[in-house]
Amino acid sequence: MLFAAALLVAVVVVCRVVQAVLIGRMQKLAKKTKTQVDDMIVEFLSSLRTAFFAAVALAIASRVLILPSVVQRIIDAVALIVITVQAITLAERILELCITKFVMKTGDGEAAPKFLRFLIRFGLWSVGLLLVLSNLGINVTSLITGMGIGGIAIALAVQNILADLFSSFSLYVDRPFEVGDFIIVGQDMGTVKYVGLKTTRIQALQGEELVIPNSELTNSRVQNFRKMQRRRVVFSFGVTYDTSVKKLGAIPDMVHEIIGKAEHADIDRVHFQKFGESSLVFEVVFYVTSGDYNIFMDTQQEINLALTERFEKEGITFAFPTRTVHMVQ
Repeated sequence: MLFAAALLVAVVVVCRVVQAVLIGRMQKLAKKTKTQVDDMIVEFLSSLRTAFFAAVALAIASRVLILPSVVQRIIDAVALIVITVQAITLAERILELCITKFVMKTGDGEAAPKFLRFLIRFGLWSVGLLLVLSNLGINVTSLITGMGIGGIAIALAVQNILADLFSSFSLYVDRPFEVGDFIIVGQDMGTVKYVGLKTTRIQALQGEELVIPNSELTNSRVQNFRKMQRRRVVFSFGVTYDTSVKKLGAIPDMVHEIIGKAEHADIDRVHFQKFGESSLVFEVVFYVTSGDYNIFMDTQQEINLALTERFEKEGITFAFPTRTVHMVQ
């Protein structure tokens, strides 16, 4: 009995000494590196309390004694539970760190969302519970079977909610858009205000809030204007048929000059495109060097005003729908 007690104390002391040495070395290493892995190890080692070492030491010391089987099983169960809890805690921190690192590479670097943490914890603690029960001699086959059948029944009952939940996870990992992005989904368009577990909320241009199920977003084509660096603009205008050939030939140079003076515009081409029903049609293609819609509209307005002023000065008339009827007697 005295030997067992001495062994118990010795194991606890040795574990504490090893813990202190490891924490000291890891802290020195953590100061020299930028990674968070060593910081996480220091935090985990610091979280190990005397109760944990005592449980492990008790399980080791009990081996040198002849104890009743019930008592031995209780000691082993306590040690198993304590070790399992610590192992799950460590695994949970490692997985959360990995997910956070992945998010930092693909998005804004924020921590894993709450629902993902819940899924990780639920999975780890479920596996830990089954492991403890199995090591305690309890038959977990029927329990696993029951959980499987129950899980299928629950999944069928809430399949729409689960579809939106996994769609939310897909949106979070794939990141086709983020809060603040302007997107178009089908006939709807607006700014993303919130991405939730089941729905995504969009502030429409008219001011109302659109609530769209996440499953619909993952099954639809989404246009995201956040990464747009240049906007291609195509517009046409027509001049009257009585415009002289000389002035028609000068129009492309006029348009080039006008668009060239615009701050956020790069001209691509200007062509006399076709003979329309009531006008001679010119097609203009240019690029706005910004994805901002307001800058695009300001640039288009600037070009339109400059064209109107220049054509008025040159005596060129914009055409409007007209029809000439020749009466033959």
